[in-house]
Amino acid sequence: MNIYLQGLTMGLAYVAPIGLQNLFVINSALTQKRSRVYLTALIVIFWDISLGVACFLGVGALMQALPWLQKVILGIGSLIVIYIGIGLLRSKASLEGGRDVNVPLWKLAASAFVVTWLNPQAIIDGTMMLGAFRATLAPGGDLPFICGFGSASVIWFLTVSTLVSLLGSKFNEKVLNIINKVCGAVIVFYGGKLLWSFVKMMGWL
Repeated sequence: MNIYLQGLTMGLAYVAPIGLQNLFVINSALTQKRSRVYLTALIVIFWDISLGVACFLGVGALMQALPWLQKVILGIGSLIVIYIGIGLLRSKASLEGGRDVNVPLWKLAASAFVVTWLNPQAIIDGTMMLGAFRATLAPGGDLPFICGFGSASVIWFLTVSTLVSLLGSKFNEKVLNIINKVCGAVIVFYGGKLLWSFVKMMGWL
């Protein structure tokens, strides 16, 4: 359960900062009927979880084939995680830049795929972050961690869809900035834990 909760909290901190995926879901919730809003959220959730699993398993396979890579990914990944967190603490969220969501279903799914899988920053961040976490997991911890990470995507996007649909204009940039700051603090904390694990793995303490 502890590993599942780690995956859940890390997943929430990773998915909640306002990026293209969130703007996509928010714009849908502000402009579309409720059934379309939840359909959009489910499509985004599918692509988000599939990317997370691909990053997690892909890096895991590399680390099993190349044991030295575990230390490299944990060391570099911990610094990247801290950098991401600090960036969020300093950033200002904006509702501008969302994609047009008033499109046929197949275009909706394709657009959601583009803002998820074809986002280089999301792939790099996800690979390094999840790879670094996988390097610290005990045997048998992979499944509960990735389940927690996936649960975070489901909880977040469905919650955002519901809240924005209900609150409308009250869901403003001030609220988004608060979300970013909280997530930034959580990510910095986890980055610090990863860096500490790296120091112990190297035998420096």
